[in-house]
Amino acid sequence: MRVEDFADVRYAVDDAVAVITIDRPERYNAFRGRTVDELIAAFKTAWASHEVAAIVLTGAGDKAFCAGGDVKERAETGSYGETEWGTFEIERLHRIIRDVPKPVIAAVNGVAVGGGHVLHVLCDLTVAAAHARFGQSGPRVGSFDAGFGTAYLARVVGEKRARQIWFLLDLFDAETAERWGLVNAVVEPAELMPTALEWGRRIGSYSPTALKFLKHSFNADTDHLGGLSHLAFDGLELYASSDEGMEGARAFAEKRDPDFRRFR
Repeated sequence: MRVEDFADVRYAVDDAVAVITIDRPERYNAFRGRTVDELIAAFKTAWASHEVAAIVLTGAGDKAFCAGGDVKERAETGSYGETEWGTFEIERLHRIIRDVPKPVIAAVNGVAVGGGHVLHVLCDLTVAAAHARFGQSGPRVGSFDAGFGTAYLARVVGEKRARQIWFLLDLFDAETAERWGLVNAVVEPAELMPTALEWGRRIGSYSPTALKFLKHSFNADTDHLGGLSHLAFDGLELYASSDEGMEGARAFAEKRDPDFRRFR
């Protein structure tokens, strides 16, 4: 897949910093199968480029970084749409964000919820606009992330906070996220991309080999969670197509509260 053929993602390089933008603002930058394929291709392009020293991941517009999986499409079609390989490769995307030997900076320009929240957690650094909001939605829409999205999240914010995020499903503001250690800095919206790019350029002035070893060293302590992720996504594939999972998706699409009582 070539960058020139992208429909859901924009890829650009700004002074040694690759900027990968999820470009579906009409869906709050929620990802479908094609979006994930393009994100993987964009990260691979940045990985292979000798021009690129750091990567910024963001979303189009000022309302959303990423709202996670496109639940509306899932409710309408029963899946996240067609993909290049015939499978929904979100687990592969998680892996490449961790494995790419260049620091990845999330520039959170609005809502980061559900699978979008997981994406920013997996990034090495996060800078958030002051109006950004963070949270989970899985148990409300018939989904979950029992891999890096839970166990690694607990490493970042602590067990109690991680359970609060997943069990109560509240949205919390950027200042709270910074206080919890979930983001590195909060800036005014106009300063979001300049800050992310400045961080990327500063990283670009450092030794790439040292950065590679540092990132791999940080990851080594939690790489065993990849096995848990495999189990979780196999289970999610079965659950998401069940009556219980589809109740959450249909309720979201129909703008009503889900009724999970019969599944207790």
